[in-house]
Amino acid sequence: MMFRAVWAVLEREIIRMIRQRTRLIASMIRPLIWLFVIGAGIGSMLDYSGEGSYTHFLIPGVLGMTILFGSMLSALTTVYDKESGVMRMMIVAPLPHYWIIIAKTLSSTLASVLQAILLLIILTLLGMMASGSNYILLSVAIILSSLACSGIGMLTASFSKSLDNFAAVMNFVIFPIFFISGSLYPVHDLPYVLSLLAQFNPYTYAVDLLKHALSSPLPSSDFNLILDIVILALFVVFATAISSWRFAKETNHEPLIKRITASTR
Repeated sequence: MMFRAVWAVLEREIIRMIRQRTRLIASMIRPLIWLFVIGAGIGSMLDYSGEGSYTHFLIPGVLGMTILFGSMLSALTTVYDKESGVMRMMIVAPLPHYWIIIAKTLSSTLASVLQAILLLIILTLLGMMASGSNYILLSVAIILSSLACSGIGMLTASFSKSLDNFAAVMNFVIFPIFFISGSLYPVHDLPYVLSLLAQFNPYTYAVDLLKHALSSPLPSSDFNLILDIVILALFVVFATAISSWRFAKETNHEPLIKRITASTR
């Protein structure tokens, strides 16, 4: 029964994403602007000797950006479901509340994976993908990075009670997470304080894992491959546990329960 419930949530997210074509287009335009506009602008100030360019260095970063933004915006549906009343039907289902967090995390992961695949197709058509990339490792990196970013999104959503609150918190969370990482520059070249903050940022290890998978003329990975995988796996477990604990708190459901009680009178 739980499997069918989770699949219903996944199917709903797929249908929602297919119908929101503008969302898909916007999710592709953002990384391409960073890659070709920001990358070209900053790259013009840098001096790379030999093969490669700053644009090549940015490819794992913009792929990670697509995953991060896609996961966070998909997690927004959790808060929307609270306000629209859909969450009430999930709460009264004869299943433990943690299944909602698991289903929403997986649906957010699925949405970001599909967006990452679409971006990879575009980059391949543009001739930006290196021939020596490890596509098996890349698949693992995309899935694990999407799970971790979905965990960040669900943590934000579990502590948000309205769409306005989520939007404000998301901007406060997503930009520091993105900029204090290895997306735009090597972590080991950052000042000590920023480098230390980056090492406590789970998204840093997601981008680094993508760097290991994507072959580039420029050496760019900052951490060990196994360390990236272990940190991301541990963070997924941690984020799911905290989100489930927060969501299961009785005070978190009081507004929803009051609505259900009022509607039955």
